[in-house]
Amino acid sequence: MTAEYRIAEDRLGGEPTLAISAPDDTVRAVLALRGATLLSWQVRREETGPLKELTDGYRDQKELLSQDGVRAGLLAPFPNRVADGRYRYDGHGHDLLPGHHGDRTIYHGFARETPFELVHSTTTADSARLLLHTTSIRPSRYPGYPFALDLEAEFTITDRELSIEIRATNVGDTTAPYATGWHPYFALSHPIDDLVLHVPAHTLIRTDASLIPLPGDAALLPLDDCPDMDFRAPKRLGDAVIDACYADLAPGPDGRIETVLTDPATGEELLVWQYGGFMHVFTGDTLARDRRASIALEPVETMTNAFNRPEHVAALALEPGQRREFGFGVAYAPGT
Repeated sequence: MTAEYRIAEDRLGGEPTLAISAPDDTVRAVLALRGATLLSWQVRREETGPLKELTDGYRDQKELLSQDGVRAGLLAPFPNRVADGRYRYDGHGHDLLPGHHGDRTIYHGFARETPFELVHSTTTADSARLLLHTTSIRPSRYPGYPFALDLEAEFTITDRELSIEIRATNVGDTTAPYATGWHPYFALSHPIDDLVLHVPAHTLIRTDASLIPLPGDAALLPLDDCPDMDFRAPKRLGDAVIDACYADLAPGPDGRIETVLTDPATGEELLVWQYGGFMHVFTGDTLARDRRASIALEPVETMTNAFNRPEHVAALALEPGQRREFGFGVAYAPGT
């Protein structure tokens, strides 16, 4: 009988997790059910060598619960920030932080802290597929978001690739604003300064000091006018400090957009792919732990503060009974 991928229940402190392993133990991934959060993705670079950790996820229960850095969080029903925690939708004002004064920063939605459950899995000799589901986003659950969503996160793990498809279904009776994304941190070497980055984008989203995009077209900065932030030609990160969104991403012939991180010392590459959307890059300079030890390459459907931008209204609208999908993933090439 041919051996297959294995899925085992485990725990991170008191938090339930799932450990996925290849038949020959050349791949291992760990998912927390809280937020359907990827905690670890390890791949064997050489046939007889040790497993190499390719992500920088939460290391213990305290980190997972603190959500510092939003390590590998699934971002829904909005990615990144909503300015002042407030937005208007369909003629109604909503406050995501009622009663809060002073710092009203809110970002990356609720899904990253929501309990998911494994509802289906399939294992073969070549892959493992896991379908996680939550019904926790309901009108009474989260202030300022009076909409009902069911979320699915389908993970597929193979010898060199990890892919995710997020699916949202509006199970309420009113149109809901919705967008999603992923916030993984990747590590090929420490620190990230010597890594080479390629982002196939033509436009940088210009922001204010609070990282909120400027109004209208003022937010769109051609990268021809901003060479320091231009990674259309692969370039060493060096000491660049980046927390920015890239737009007008150029897809390949198959429609897939590919952002590539390379370690020139080893030839290893991580290829982060997505279909549509934007790419947010964060060099980890403000993390509580291990600053600049990894880089966040975040495929997202919309730019920051999309809930307050008229040009995103149509893209956000999820009608009652409608389902929307966003697919992305990462592939590893071991080099020579």
